[in-house]
Amino acid sequence: MTESMYLGGLCFITDRRSGDLTYEEMCLAVLRSGVKWIQYRDKDRTRGEFYNEALMLRRVTRDFNAILVINDHSDIAIAVDADGVHLGQDDLPLKEARRIMGRDRIIGISTHSLEQAIEAERGGADYIGFGPLFHTITKDAGAPRGISMLREVKEKVHIPVIAIGGINLTNLESVLDAGADAIAVATGILKGDITENTNRFMDIIRKRKWQCQ
Repeated sequence: MTESMYLGGLCFITDRRSGDLTYEEMCLAVLRSGVKWIQYRDKDRTRGEFYNEALMLRRVTRDFNAILVINDHSDIAIAVDADGVHLGQDDLPLKEARRIMGRDRIIGISTHSLEQAIEAERGGADYIGFGPLFHTITKDAGAPRGISMLREVKEKVHIPVIAIGGINLTNLESVLDAGADAIAVATGILKGDITENTNRFMDIIRKRKWQCQ
């Protein structure tokens, strides 16, 4: 994974159940606020609908020189010329996804334990998503793993660790203090004023990165 992908520290994950905005509207709002990494996720669309939305988001993210990662579907990621794919534990095996994606595109994997994180690194993932750290209504990914487990994962793996799950403006600093290379957020941005929420997330992340330099 390129440094520029997680340098900004914030990945926005699409979620049409958290409001009335279209994917284009929500992504334009966060991109205009400086977000440089969009993860397109939708578990309910048909493959045709998913492809059409992904194609539109590729055009939008290109206008902002931003990264686009597609959830689950390696073939659609290639078809729309996305920068990468994000896999779940039950998706296509990493080895096969790499064969499809090639060496120059990004592959991330959701992990929920230290063992899964280590295995993802061994398998050649470019980054891992680790969580859920806290309770989340966006996705049923089991019990919260918590900050202490995030610290343990950071000690054991050497690829970027993207924290996910229930992260909000109240607990954000604790996640950054635990060493997360970036955070992934959906509801924490979409509930309320998207622009204001995004700016507040970005301000905290920038401040923390400046303090660590």
